[in-house]
Amino acid sequence: MTQINENYLKLTGGYLFSEIARLVKTFREENPSANLVRLDIGDVTEPLAPAVIQAMHAAVDEMAVRSSFRGYGPEQGHGFLREAIAKNDYQSRGADIDASEIFISDGSKCDSGNILDIFGADNVVAVLDPVYPVYVDTNVMAGHTGPADAAGRYGGLVYLPVTAENNFVPDLPRQRVDLIYLCYPNNPTGVVASKEMLQRWVDYAHQNGSTILYDAAYEAYITDPSIPHSIFEIDGARDVAIEFRSFSKTAGFTGVRCAFTVIPKGLKGKTQDGREASIHSLWNRRHNTKFNGVSYPVQRGAEAIYSPEGRQQVRATIEIYLTNARLVREALKKLGIQAYGGVNAPYVWLKIPGSLSSWDFFNKLLREANVVGTPGSGFGACGEGYFRLSAFNSRANVEEAGKRLAKII
Repeated sequence: MTQINENYLKLTGGYLFSEIARLVKTFREENPSANLVRLDIGDVTEPLAPAVIQAMHAAVDEMAVRSSFRGYGPEQGHGFLREAIAKNDYQSRGADIDASEIFISDGSKCDSGNILDIFGADNVVAVLDPVYPVYVDTNVMAGHTGPADAAGRYGGLVYLPVTAENNFVPDLPRQRVDLIYLCYPNNPTGVVASKEMLQRWVDYAHQNGSTILYDAAYEAYITDPSIPHSIFEIDGARDVAIEFRSFSKTAGFTGVRCAFTVIPKGLKGKTQDGREASIHSLWNRRHNTKFNGVSYPVQRGAEAIYSPEGRQQVRATIEIYLTNARLVREALKKLGIQAYGGVNAPYVWLKIPGSLSSWDFFNKLLREANVVGTPGSGFGACGEGYFRLSAFNSRANVEEAGKRLAKII
């Protein structure tokens, strides 16, 4: 009989958001008349910007004519999009990133897991706790961990607590680690990282020969001019960091699929016998072998985000979600509930009132208020006692959720 990858058997339960979807489906079947307001998953609700739609329509028309038809494109992405990203997202902010260091993909979720393909199995990995589950689960799948303990923490990973007690600022690891996952604006807590904080991490990575895997999927929600949008705004980051970005939350591409990963050409890893190797070259080889590129119409749509019209339209949509986050925070404040995030991020992280567990609070909101959120414990042991609410919904639904919460809390 064919053998399986037994690392998958170490995974505890199902993927967090798939499990929530299963519970919601069961509830709907049992309560078909219930009008649920979903503030759980980070899926956008507003339509694509008109500039994006126009660009994609024009690209589809190109594909209908032999003279302008395009087949396979560069696996790394078309030059027009990579150049637009380099100029607008990096060089305009003083970050020295070249278009050739950008790899277009179909999602930063995919990239943050797939990046493990080019790193060795013996690396010591550090994650924040609570943390976006993909970082942990993909390391389990890759065989980088032992089994989980009673709290759900996997042996072999270094967990760095981020809670109200330390103002959601993680301490540097007390031991040497090789790979460091950082996500800012943070999912799930919605907090941001200052330049000083990121500089400490970059300095640590230099001192310890570590690589930072920096997830900046929500950088478009930063409104505070003092907060960096990219790890590459930090001195020395080019030598120690990889950055993941997505158009999903920036421009509503959750169903369209387009993202990118930035790997500076000077970033190095080492072999077991101590020789240096280019991480950029390894990822390029992996990309060429396992990926055939994002479709041409989608890349043209992504390029349109950087046009004057696209920028204005995308910003207007982001403001809708940021206003939703503010309304959620205000509704919680009126109820006497401590809330974090939701200012430079689309997520609000709340301290659960009373003694309910995060899954008990999930069930209470679902059954008594018909509101769906995300239990904090699903993001890690330090998430117990907390709960995440998303701003991705219509204004009317967000306001309705606030009214419903007031009736049961």
